[in-house]
Amino acid sequence: MSIRVMIVDDQAIIRMGLTMLVDSSDDFEVVAEAGDGAEALSQVAAHRPDVVLMDLNMPRVDGVEATRRLMRLPEPPMVLVLSVFDADARVLEALEAGACGFLLKDLRPEELFAALHTVASGCRVVAPEVLTSLVRRAADHTPIRVNGAGEKLSLLSQGERRVLALVAAGMTNAEIARTLHLSGASVKTYVSRTLAKLGLDNRTQAAIIAYEMGLAPRAQSPTG
Repeated sequence: MSIRVMIVDDQAIIRMGLTMLVDSSDDFEVVAEAGDGAEALSQVAAHRPDVVLMDLNMPRVDGVEATRRLMRLPEPPMVLVLSVFDADARVLEALEAGACGFLLKDLRPEELFAALHTVASGCRVVAPEVLTSLVRRAADHTPIRVNGAGEKLSLLSQGERRVLALVAAGMTNAEIARTLHLSGASVKTYVSRTLAKLGLDNRTQAAIIAYEMGLAPRAQSPTG
């Protein structure tokens, strides 16, 4: 069964290009388009897409607010933000509003297809080349308990630290599982346990902590 996709962007030519690209793969079907967040909300109700490709800067209702409202639905779609990083300081707001990930608009087709598969499966995806900048911005502007969480790092096992480092590298659970030769369920447990121990709410906050504490990704198997 094809993954149902909706394209949301205020520029018609971009919507057209993305629609043609996504429809070129047998794995996907574009079921709707929208020119802003307000239209997106009504289109989601009418067409029930699995994944929404969401722009951020749009008139009336922008991508952040649209994402926030979509997450209030009983069965919300997955939201994947497509935007121009340097122009959008609100990427973190979109992730915190409930978006499953963020990609640059100049990505290659195969990268977009892989990301659509990833978020449709319930995992998150963030372009690796922008993750460092994201966590730098977040460390400066996001009010999380960096110092307190840093002190709690000593509570993490070696395995939890390794998984945390790969989260900070922008890897999805599936990618972490492949890198560390673990099951997806094991990685999910590691991530949940790590967030709980550090008193954090989401992976973005975990990436900030890992960045601030100088953790580096290592492709080794957890030991506990």
